[in-house]
Amino acid sequence: MAGLLKKPVKVALVQLATGPDKSQNLARARQKVLEASGAGASIVVLPECFNSPYGTKYFPQYAETLLPSPPTATQSPSFHALSALARESQTYLIGGSIPEYDPATKKLHNTSLTFSSAGELLATHRKVHLFDIDIPGKISFHESEVLSPGNKVTIVDLPPYGRVAIAICYDVRFPELATIAARRGCFLLVYPGAFNLTTGALHWSLQARARAMDNQVYVALCSPARSLEADYHAWGHSMVVDPNAQIVAEAAEEESIVYADLSETAIEETRKGIPLYSQRRFDVYPDLNDGQIRDQ
Repeated sequence: MAGLLKKPVKVALVQLATGPDKSQNLARARQKVLEASGAGASIVVLPECFNSPYGTKYFPQYAETLLPSPPTATQSPSFHALSALARESQTYLIGGSIPEYDPATKKLHNTSLTFSSAGELLATHRKVHLFDIDIPGKISFHESEVLSPGNKVTIVDLPPYGRVAIAICYDVRFPELATIAARRGCFLLVYPGAFNLTTGALHWSLQARARAMDNQVYVALCSPARSLEADYHAWGHSMVVDPNAQIVAEAAEEESIVYADLSETAIEETRKGIPLYSQRRFDVYPDLNDGQIRDQ
């Protein structure tokens, strides 16, 4: 388990203010990512649905075709904007998520794209667990009315630093994904997410700290900025949590960039002090990492 993070790295979470104009959203994302890279960030994360409003009525309208890959600029302006931006900023760019239309299946997905500093697509993650909830008197929301789920664990290698896991929003509530990623050597779990004012107040920071505590790795949650003029009110509070489950950086509600310097020694020091990885009892319960795991 030693040396999961090969060298220190600065991570930036762009808590982006988005609106109904996709081209303006992409331009705003470019401005903030370049600001983050200019401040020394080598890994930059955008929020869930960074190129569009969040909501079931918007997913079909804003969806882009990503397959076969690479798509044309007409099929996916966001793909090409992210690729060019990763090159321009010389960062590893985790492109939040965008609505995706798959012409082969005629299904819609909530999809995250990760690019290298050369602009190459490194990973695609389709949201595995769809946000379907009913809290009486508070919120009722059902992504499954429009979206279809993804079907794999997504782990990407960032060669200078190590392995990172990508998942989206509601995925954070399912510790199995995080456990598998951590057991497979990830130093960072990244969740672009748009919790709302109900679930955010209840569980946003709790989920981030729980996934970090359970797995003794860094966790990053990247939200859109809150706009009370939008149909959906995002929680905000993008944050980075360290392997000891302490919040090391957190935004408020408005548009901003959160920075965190990740240490190559923090994971090992935390695991040495509380040695969960040598104390697990797989003679009592099963090892999730030995099960049938879809990663392709």
